[in-house]
Amino acid sequence: MHKKNITIKESLKACWVEGAFANVMLGIFDYYLIPFALFLGAKNLQIGFLVAFSHLLGSLSQIFSVNIAKKIQSRQKLLINFSILQGSLLIFIASLIFISSPLSIYFLMVLTILFRILANILGAFWGSLVSEYLPPEKRGIYFGWRSQIVGLAGLGGVAFGGMTLHFFENGFTGKAFFILFALGCLCRFFSAYYFTKMKDLPTTYNPEHQFTFKMFIKSFRKSNFAKFTFFVGSLTLATYISAPYYAVYLLQDLKFSYGSYMIIQVAAVIGGLVAFPIWGKHADLVGNAKMLKLSSVLIPLVPIAVLVSPHFYYLFCVELIGGILWGGFNLCAINFIYDAVTPPKRMRCLSYFTLINGIAIFIGSTSGGFIIPHLPTIKGFHLLTLFLISGILRFASYIFLFHHFKEVRAVQHQVSSLRLFFSVVKARPLIGLARGWNAMIILKDFFEKEEGGPQT
Repeated sequence: MHKKNITIKESLKACWVEGAFANVMLGIFDYYLIPFALFLGAKNLQIGFLVAFSHLLGSLSQIFSVNIAKKIQSRQKLLINFSILQGSLLIFIASLIFISSPLSIYFLMVLTILFRILANILGAFWGSLVSEYLPPEKRGIYFGWRSQIVGLAGLGGVAFGGMTLHFFENGFTGKAFFILFALGCLCRFFSAYYFTKMKDLPTTYNPEHQFTFKMFIKSFRKSNFAKFTFFVGSLTLATYISAPYYAVYLLQDLKFSYGSYMIIQVAAVIGGLVAFPIWGKHADLVGNAKMLKLSSVLIPLVPIAVLVSPHFYYLFCVELIGGILWGGFNLCAINFIYDAVTPPKRMRCLSYFTLINGIAIFIGSTSGGFIIPHLPTIKGFHLLTLFLISGILRFASYIFLFHHFKEVRAVQHQVSSLRLFFSVVKARPLIGLARGWNAMIILKDFFEKEEGGPQT
């Protein structure tokens, strides 16, 4: 298992290789799950249930993550075993093409729920382990760079999926889906292997660090982290009212081919690739809260922009900008958690954060599915009205909840949101970003220094 002599430097390198394989799998699963459900005959409400129940029950499993951690001696061993089990589920999902029955969509729901449960448990353990490899001032740089690398791998998965479906579109779509999910399984097995190349750090537990989910909810008025969690949860709810149905809009309402669908989805991935190192470096200078404010005030414009035009090239540009904004938001949100929570509490807080967001996804997805038939149309489509509602609710989330939480660490620069925006788009870089603009240069310097031990 290579446990004794693995260094932090080697662990961080293995971490991004593992992430690259895992992201190919996730690129396939996340972007083609709903098209696969539509292929199996799912209706709009069933799509909502597929997304809602899988995220809800997956996030509920977070309550047990800390208890699982108490019973195991190795976070690394859990990551390996659960990754293999998760990959195996994809073979069962792929095999649904051989079941000619209306029940196949319900089998897909059950398998997706199991997949999400494992994904959320893996995420909590992965985050608690890898965050301990890095000092706070390096997390934005490293995770921004890593997100760029694994995002590129995910782009490959999304592109391969779209090309495969496009090639087999005439009569052989089922076989194409089988190939996709089988490839996802293989990539997950490779990622499990690279977990064996990562250093397994001991976990410590202290009774004073234990608190229940009910205690966490009650701490909203005084806990900065709880306020942050509820802000993200509210934005997630507003987003998932419409998010599961965007694929339905493209494939069923606009009648886009699988190839066109893939290209539009790739735009979001490309946006994230461009954004990750830029957002990460800026966050290290001005703080994650400031970057979250900038991204979350612009995110509501994305679904509203979809209303303007149904044309392919326009929607590609909307997805590209959306990928940039969401890439920055997600990166800074997870880094904010690592800054705000001490290592002994980190797994429990990550679990509760995921649980709140899972509940938000459930409420948003099911609400969207129920109200779609009752909405007035915009330009002939009910879903465009749903996108408008989602954008308005995202603005409301920002207005009412964002200002309740604050930055938790000292920052190098105090800048206005307008100046920060111009720096992010490279129009007027902040001091200190001239050389550090390229995250590959920063990581070269970082890896040239052998780390002597974990930073906690």
